[in-house]
Amino acid sequence: MARGSARRAGVPGSGIQGRRPERSGPRLGPEARAPAQAGSRLPGSHPRASGAWLPSGARARPASLAGVGVAGEGVESPGSCLLPEARPSPAVAPARVAESPDARRPLPTAWQHPFLNVFRHFRVDEWKRSAKQGDVAVVTDKTLKGAVYRIRGSVSAANYIQLPGSSTQSLGLTGRYLYVLFRPLPGKHFVIHLDVSTKDNQVIRVSFSNLFKEFKSTATWLQFPLVLETRTPQRGDTKMGCGWSRTDLVGLAPSRARWTCLQLDLQDILLVYLNRCYGHLKSIRLCASLLVRNLYTSDLCFEPAISGAQWAKLPVTPMPREMAFPVPKGESWHDRYIHVRFPSDSLKVPSKLIEKSCSPPEAVLLGPGPQPLPCPVASSKPVRFSVSPVVQTPSPTASGRAPLAPRPFLEVSLSQERSDASNVDGPGFHSLEPWAHVEASDVHTAAAGTHVLTHESAEVPVVRTGSCEGFLPDPVLRLKGVIGFGGHSTRQALWTPDGAAVVYPCHAVIVVLLVDTGEQRFFLGHTDKVSALALDGSSSLLASAQARAPSVMRLWDFQTGQCLCLFRSPVHVVCSLSFSDSGALLCGVGKDHHGRTMVVAWGTGQVGLGGEVVVLAKAHTDFDVQAFRVTFFDETRMASCGQGSVRLWRLRGGALRSCPVDLGEHHTLQFTDLAFKQAQDGRLEPLAAMLFVCSRSGHILEIDCQRMVVRHARRLLPTRTPGGRHPQKQTFSSEHEGPVSSVCVSPDGLRVLSATSSGHLGFLDTLSRVYHMLARSHTAPVLALAMEQRRGQLATVSQDRTVRIWDLATLQQLYDFTSSEEAPCAVTFHPTRPTFFCGFSSGAVRSFSLEAAEVPVEHTCHRGAITGLTATPDGRLLFSSCSEGSLAQYSCADPHWHVLRVAADMVCPDAPASPSALAVSRDGHLLAFVGPSRCTVTVTDSASLDELLRVDIGTLDLASSRLDSAMAVCFGPAALGHLLVSTSSNRVVVLDAVSGRIIRELPGVHPEPCPSLTLSEDARFLLIAAGRTIKVWDYTTQASPGPQVYIGHSEPVQAVAFSPDQQQVLSAGDAVFLWDVLATTESNQSFPVAPQACEAGSGIGPLEDASSRASELPQQQVPKPSQASLPRLGICARPPEGGDGVRDTRNSGAPRTTCLASYKAFTPARVSCSPHSAKGTCLPPASGGWLRLKAVVGYSGNGRANMVWRPDTGFFAYTCGRLVVVEDLHSGAQQHWSGHSAEVSTLALSHSAQVLASASGCSSTTAHCQIRIWDVSGGLCQHLISHHSTTVLALAFSPDDRLLVTLGDHDGRTLALWGTTTYDLVSSTRLPEPVHGVAFNPWDAGELTCVGQGTVTFRLLQQRGADISLQVRREPVPEAVGAGELTSLCYGAPPLLYCGTSSGQVCVWDTRAGRCFLSWEADDGGIGSRLVSGSSVGQLRLWAVGAVSELRCKGSGARSSSVFMEHELVLDGAVVSASFDDSVDMGVVGTTAGTLWFVSWAEGTSTRLISGHRSKVNEVVFGPGEAHCATCSEDGSVRVWALASMELVIQFQVLNQSCLCLAWSPPCCGRPEQQRLAAGYGDGSLRIFSVSRTAMELKMHPHPVALTAVAFSTDGQTVLSGDKDGLVAVSHPRTGTTFRVLSDHQGAPISTICVTCKECEDLGVEGTDLWLAASGDQRVSVWASDWLRNRCDLVDWLSFPMPATTETQGHLPPSLAAFCPWDGALLMYVGPGVYKEVIIYNLCQKQVVEKIPLPFFAMSLSLSPGSYLLAVGFAECMLRLVDCATGTAQDFAGHDNAVHLCRFTPSARLLFTAARNEILVWEVPGR
Repeated sequence: MARGSARRAGVPGSGIQGRRPERSGPRLGPEARAPAQAGSRLPGSHPRASGAWLPSGARARPASLAGVGVAGEGVESPGSCLLPEARPSPAVAPARVAESPDARRPLPTAWQHPFLNVFRHFRVDEWKRSAKQGDVAVVTDKTLKGAVYRIRGSVSAANYIQLPGSSTQSLGLTGRYLYVLFRPLPGKHFVIHLDVSTKDNQVIRVSFSNLFKEFKSTATWLQFPLVLETRTPQRGDTKMGCGWSRTDLVGLAPSRARWTCLQLDLQDILLVYLNRCYGHLKSIRLCASLLVRNLYTSDLCFEPAISGAQWAKLPVTPMPREMAFPVPKGESWHDRYIHVRFPSDSLKVPSKLIEKSCSPPEAVLLGPGPQPLPCPVASSKPVRFSVSPVVQTPSPTASGRAPLAPRPFLEVSLSQERSDASNVDGPGFHSLEPWAHVEASDVHTAAAGTHVLTHESAEVPVVRTGSCEGFLPDPVLRLKGVIGFGGHSTRQALWTPDGAAVVYPCHAVIVVLLVDTGEQRFFLGHTDKVSALALDGSSSLLASAQARAPSVMRLWDFQTGQCLCLFRSPVHVVCSLSFSDSGALLCGVGKDHHGRTMVVAWGTGQVGLGGEVVVLAKAHTDFDVQAFRVTFFDETRMASCGQGSVRLWRLRGGALRSCPVDLGEHHTLQFTDLAFKQAQDGRLEPLAAMLFVCSRSGHILEIDCQRMVVRHARRLLPTRTPGGRHPQKQTFSSEHEGPVSSVCVSPDGLRVLSATSSGHLGFLDTLSRVYHMLARSHTAPVLALAMEQRRGQLATVSQDRTVRIWDLATLQQLYDFTSSEEAPCAVTFHPTRPTFFCGFSSGAVRSFSLEAAEVPVEHTCHRGAITGLTATPDGRLLFSSCSEGSLAQYSCADPHWHVLRVAADMVCPDAPASPSALAVSRDGHLLAFVGPSRCTVTVTDSASLDELLRVDIGTLDLASSRLDSAMAVCFGPAALGHLLVSTSSNRVVVLDAVSGRIIRELPGVHPEPCPSLTLSEDARFLLIAAGRTIKVWDYTTQASPGPQVYIGHSEPVQAVAFSPDQQQVLSAGDAVFLWDVLATTESNQSFPVAPQACEAGSGIGPLEDASSRASELPQQQVPKPSQASLPRLGICARPPEGGDGVRDTRNSGAPRTTCLASYKAFTPARVSCSPHSAKGTCLPPASGGWLRLKAVVGYSGNGRANMVWRPDTGFFAYTCGRLVVVEDLHSGAQQHWSGHSAEVSTLALSHSAQVLASASGCSSTTAHCQIRIWDVSGGLCQHLISHHSTTVLALAFSPDDRLLVTLGDHDGRTLALWGTTTYDLVSSTRLPEPVHGVAFNPWDAGELTCVGQGTVTFRLLQQRGADISLQVRREPVPEAVGAGELTSLCYGAPPLLYCGTSSGQVCVWDTRAGRCFLSWEADDGGIGSRLVSGSSVGQLRLWAVGAVSELRCKGSGARSSSVFMEHELVLDGAVVSASFDDSVDMGVVGTTAGTLWFVSWAEGTSTRLISGHRSKVNEVVFGPGEAHCATCSEDGSVRVWALASMELVIQFQVLNQSCLCLAWSPPCCGRPEQQRLAAGYGDGSLRIFSVSRTAMELKMHPHPVALTAVAFSTDGQTVLSGDKDGLVAVSHPRTGTTFRVLSDHQGAPISTICVTCKECEDLGVEGTDLWLAASGDQRVSVWASDWLRNRCDLVDWLSFPMPATTETQGHLPPSLAAFCPWDGALLMYVGPGVYKEVIIYNLCQKQVVEKIPLPFFAMSLSLSPGSYLLAVGFAECMLRLVDCATGTAQDFAGHDNAVHLCRFTPSARLLFTAARNEILVWEVPGR
C-alpha cells in the first residue's frame, strides 16, 4: 500500500511556519528586551555659555495648571514607528537576536524567500526543465509516508537527475543554504554534484560522495568524502593517531542507512576552501544510488529537529513543515534521522568524542585533512564536528578520536536528550545540551546564536553550543543602562504604591527606578513605543500598551518582571490606562479605527492564576477623554474628563454607562486630569468621595460625585504682589525647564513626581522643598556620540539642537548646550584635554572646554554642514569634512587650535553626517574617507593629506548590475593594516590599507546601509549599527561572519562606539544604551599578518561558521500536533462552544461527529456463494495456524465513514472487506480485527477513543447485520449486537459516550439506540423515509439529528426511568436549497448545523429556531460540510464559514457572499469518509477508488496513505530475490511493491484498458538491473516495462483479442502469451516480433501458462523448457521447447470431463494447472469436473497418481516451492491450505469475496491471496 506523510511537516518548520506561513523578509524577533542597571544619580548643573550658544536655564511660565496629581499643559507629538509587530512573546523576549542569514545577504529575488522548493518550482515530475538518465523512478517511502525519487544503477554517472535539464541553463538560486533530503541506498555508492557560480562568474563544482577516499580540491573542483559506516570505533584503534585510517572511512552505505537532511552552506564552502564569494547555484546532479525527497534553498539556517508549535518561542529557526521529516509520537527526531550541516559551526575540532550508552545508531567520524589545533570539549548529543562528513554506527560505549580537517565541515545532530557530561574543560565550554532550563539574573540564553535576555528568576529554554577559547563570548554584550525618558509621550510616570520607585517608559522599554538608590530594572517585550501605563494598588500587576495600531497590551507581574498576558486591544491606540485598587479591573481609553473615542473595561482577576484577560464591556462616546480613573472605593465606578466634559461612569450588567457632570459656566474648559479624594471621616462610600479636575487654563474644580455638580472652583494664577519684591507665600513651588506634562503624588503625599515635555523627570520633596532630578533625555534622535576616558564623560548631539555631556558612571547629565540658529551634526573629544569639538549645520566647527564652559575657538572654513569630525590618537591633529566636499585639517597642539589645510573636492559631497565618515588609523598616520565620489574610498597621509591609495568600491562586485558606493570607513589595529568599508550593497569589505586589495568580505550585513562601524582595539569584535539593531562580529574568524544581533532601540541606531577602555559599548538612536562587554581582556593579543588572509586555503586559521548564531528568531510556525498534548480531531472542524467561527484551533474537548459526504448509500459487494457455504472457517491463532495474516493491501472504497483517525492517541483504523485494519501510520504495523461475516460498512470511534464500533452488511449466514464493539486497547471484540435486517449505514456515539445510535439503510429505515453500559437496545424507530445521515448534537447529548429526503428531523431524547423515547420535530428543506436529498450533516458553533445535499448545496440551519437561513453551491455532486466538503466527483473543498454565526441573525435575508472557498483539491474518486483536526489543517480522506489520502490544506497537498487497486486484481508476480512484487488489475495499472513493507514504489498506468495478466522476467535473464515486466491487456497488446528505468520498453500486438495469460521462458528471452480465443503466441521481448502461434486450444480462453526448467529426461523429447497451457475447456497441453533452436514439441495432452451444468449453476470455475515444484514429473490440475478435487498427474507415467478432495470448486491454485503445501482459493470467500505430504488441510477466512488468486513467493515464506481488489499477505511459518 502506498503511504504518504501523515505528519504535518512543518515546520517548521518553517521552511512552517495548520497552514504554512509566508514570510516576506528577515525578522529579528518578537520584541526587544534588555535588563540593565544604572548607577547612582547626581543632580546636574547647567553652566551657561556665551556667544552663539545659550545653555538651557529657567524660563518664566504662564499660569497654567499642570495638575492635581494630574496631567498638565505639556503636549507632545507622537513618536515615529518602532520595531514592527512580530508576534510578541507573552513572557520575555530577546534583547539580542542572532543575525538571520537573509539579513546578512540581500534578496534580489524575493520569490526565493523564505525558502524555495526546488523540485516543485522546476516541475521535476514533468521532466521539461529537468532531465533524468537511467534508472530513475518515483516510489513511495514508508518512513516519510510520501513519494520520493529513487535513483539507482551500478554506474552512478549513468543514472541521475539533472537540474536544469540543459547545461546551457542555470538555476539562478541565490539561497545561501542548500537542503538535500535524501537516503543512501543500502550497500551502494552515491554522488551529489553541485555547480556553484561565484560572484566573478567562475563555476566551481562541489561534489560529495561515499566513493571519495579523501578530500581533494583544485581551482574549480572541491571533492568531499561523505561516508556512512557501520563499524564502531573501539578504544585502542590507533591508526593515524585518531582511531581511523583513511581507507577505513571508505565504504558502502550501511544497511540501516537513515534519511538525512544534508545542509550545505554554499557561501562558507567557497569562502573557506577557495576564498571566493558565493554568487548563485547553477546546477545540481543527483547520481545513483539514493532516494531523494526534495531539494530546498534558503537564506535561513533551519533546525530540522524543531518544526513544531511547541518550540515557537525558542530562539531558533524551526524547519518549515514542508521540509520536515515526520516523527512518530513519543520518538526523537534524532533517533530516526540524521542532520548533517556542512560546514559546521565549530572553529576548533573536538579531539575526543564522549558517547553515552543511549546514543542513536549513527554518529559522525571526521574525514582526513589538515589539522588545526584541537580543542577538547566535553560533548553530549547532538555532536558537532568540523571536518569530513562521515557517519558510522557506534556501540554504546564507543569513543574515539576523530581526525581533523580544515574547517568547516559537516554537523550531524543526533539526539535531544540531556547530557550528563559535566563541563570539565573549564570556563568557556558549554555542554552540548539541546535544551535546558536556567534560573539566573540577567540571563542570556543562546539558541543557535539567538539570545534571549531574561529577568531574575525567569525560566527560559536554553540551547547551548560548544565553545572553545577564542570564540565569541555568548553573549558578548550585556545592557547596563539607558539614558532616556518618554518616547510616545512624557505623560506616563507613576509612583509605586510604596513610594520607593518610579515607573516610566523609555520608548519601547519600561523602566522601574528606585529613587533612593538609583537602581533600575526593566520590563522588556514591547515592539513599539509605550503609550500608557497603569499599576494596581498592591504592586502586583503592571499594565502597558504600545502605540502602534492596533494596540498590543501586556500585563506584567510587577515583582518578577514576567509578562503574564499579552493581548490585543479593541482600541487602536490606547492613551490612558487605569487599574482598580485590587487589580481585578483594568480600564483603557483610546481611539478606534474610525477615530471615535472608546472606553474598554477588562477583567484581569484571573491573570495571576493562569487565566486570561476578558473584555467585560466596551463603550463609544462622542465626548473627548483626556484622563480616566477607576475609583478606589468602588471598582464599578469611574470618572473621565476632557474637552468641556467631566463624566461619571459605571460598570453594571456587562455594560459601561456614563452621565455628565453639570459644569455650568466651566463647560468650555479643556480638562486635562482628575483625582479622587477620600473623605476625612475615612468612609469609603461614594457620597463621601470628592473628585478634583484640573484644566489647561489653571482651573481646579471640586465635584460632588453623588450630586454630580461642581461644589467649588479655583484657579491658579501668577502670585506676585503688585509693586512687591517678593511673591506671596506659597505652599510649594518648583520651576521646570519645559512644559509640565505629568504630575503624580506619592502615596504618602510627601513627594510630587513631575515630567516635562522636554524629557525631564524628577520629584519635589515636600518636606525639604528640594527638587530631585531623576532622568533627562534628548527629545529627538541622537545623531552622534563621543567618549572621553579620563573623566568618564559622554557627549551626544541630537536633532533637538542640543549638545549634552553625561557622566558615564551615573548616566546623569552634566552640561547641555542648545542653539536655535544651527543644529549640531558631529562631535568628538580631544584625546588628552577636557575639550570636545562640535561641528554644525552652518559649517562651523567649535571647541568647548568642559572646565571653562565656554566657546574659546570657532572656525568657519566649511561652506556646508559638517559631516565628519575626528582627531588623531595623540591629539595633535583634527579633521573635519562637510557636505560640500571639503576636508579641513587643524592643529590641536595648543588650546588655540588653528586651521592647517583646507582641501576642496576631497570627500564625497552631499554625504549625510556620520560618526564613521572620517577615520584615522590607530597609529595616527593614515586618514581615510569616502570621496571624492560615493564609489571611491581614499586613504591619505594624515600629516600632509597626500593621497596614498584610492579604491574603487563600485567595481568590487562585478556580478552586480548596480554601482556600489561606500557609506562608512573604519581602521583596524595598526598591526593588521585593515581598512573596513561598509557599502550601499549591504556589505562590509575589509581592505588592505596599503595595497587596497580585498582581504575578506562580510556580505548581507543588513538590508540597509550601515552608518557607523568600529573595531575594538584588540581586533576581536567588529561593531556595526544596522537599522534598529547592533551587530557584533567575532573579527578573528573569517568564514561566514555571522554576528550576534542586539535589539532594543525603537528607531535606527545612528552611532556605535567602544569606550576608550574597551570595556563598554555605547549605541545611540532614540535613546542612549550603555552595554558592558563581557569578553575577558587578552593581554597577549597577537594579530596575523594581512597577506595570509588572502591565500586560498590558508590564513589566520579556519574560518568560523556562525550560521547557528546567525539564524534569526523562530518564525511563525504552522501548528502541528504536539507529542504532549494534541488537539482532539473530528471529521470536520467545528469551533468550541461559544466560538464564532469554525477555524478556531483551540482544543474544545467537545465530542466529535463523524460525517462527511457520501454520494450514495453503502452497497455491499456481490459475493459468489454456493449452497454449501463456508461455515466455521476462521483465522486460526497466530501460534497454532499454518498461516498468519501479516498485511492487508487495500481500502474498502465501497463503505461510508469507514475510516477513523485520532492523532492524539495515534489510533488509525479503516476497513478492508470483512476486516477492520488498525495501522500505525509511522511504522506501518497492522492489526487485523476479524469476525464480521460480511463487508464492514461503517465505523465509529467513541469520544474517549477507548471503544470502536463496526457494522457490516447482510450475509447468507446471519439473519441480521452484525455490529461489533471493540476494545481499542486490547483489540478484542467485547460485544456482538444485531438488530437491523439490512445494512447498517451509520454509527454515532453520543457526546458523553453513554449512547450509540445505529442507522439502517434505505431498505430497512431503522433507527436504533443502544446503551453503552451493556449495549442493550433501548429504543428502535421505523423511519418514514430514507435517511442518509445521523449525528448527535455535540453540545447537547439529548439531541439527535437525521437528514434524508427533503427534511431535517430533530429528535430529542426523553428518559423516563429506564425507558428512552424520542420526541420528533421535522423541518422541511426550503425550496431555495433546490431539489435533491440531504446526504450529510455536521454541527458547527452552537446553534449551527451544516447539511450537504446531493445537488451540491450546503445549507445552514439554526437548530434553536429550526430554520434554514443560508445556503450556497459547494459542488456539482453530493457533499458534506463543516469546513470541508467532499463530492461524488472527487472534489474536496475548504470553506471559510466564520461569518455564518453573524448571518444567523439576519434570518432569511442572509446571503452566502460571506462564505468563500479557501482551497480545493481533486482526488481520485468520490469522497466517502474523512477525518480532520479541529483547525482543519490536516486530515485523512477516503475515496471510492480504494485510496486513503492525507490532506494538508496548509501546503495544498494530498498524499496517498493507503492505496490499493480500485478494480479486480488479476495477477501477482515476484521479482528476483523477492525484493519486490508486482500486481496488475482491471483498472489498467501495473504496480510494483516493496515486498518487505508492501510500499508502492512504481506504478505503470494504461488508460482505458484492463491489465489481465502479468509476468516478471526470471533472474537468469541478464543483469539484475534489466528486470522486465510483461503485461497483457484487453486490447490484445503486450507491453514490456523496464523496472529499473521505470519506463515502457516495448508495445506489441501478438493477439487480436484480450490476453488472458503470459509467461517468460526460463532464460527470459522469449514471452509466451495466450488470449481468450485459445491462441498461444511466442514472441521476442526485445524486438517485438512474434515468431510462432499455437492454435491447439483455439475456441476456449487460455487460463494458465506455466513455464519451468525441464528436469525429467524420460519424456522422450528434447528441449530446455517445459511449459503448459490450460484452457477453459478443461484441456491442458504440455510442451518441451528450445526457443533458441526454434523447437517446440508436444509432450502430453490432457482432457478432463465436463461437469453437469446444474451443479455449477452455469458459472464454470477456471481450469488451472501447475508443475509441481518438489517433483518435476508431477502436474496438478483443478477445474470444473465431475468431482471437486485436485488431480495430480505424472508426466512420466502418463496417468493420474492422486486426487485430493476439495469442499468447493477451486478458483485459484498455488504450490509452495519450499514445502509440500498447496493453496486453493474458493468462491465461498475461503482459502484452504493442504499439506500434500500428510493429507491434512486447514481453512482460512478473511476475504469478502471469491479468492480468485493465490500465489506463494519463491521462498515460500509468504502467500498472497486476492479477492476482488483486496490483497491479503500471509506469513507461512516454517513447517
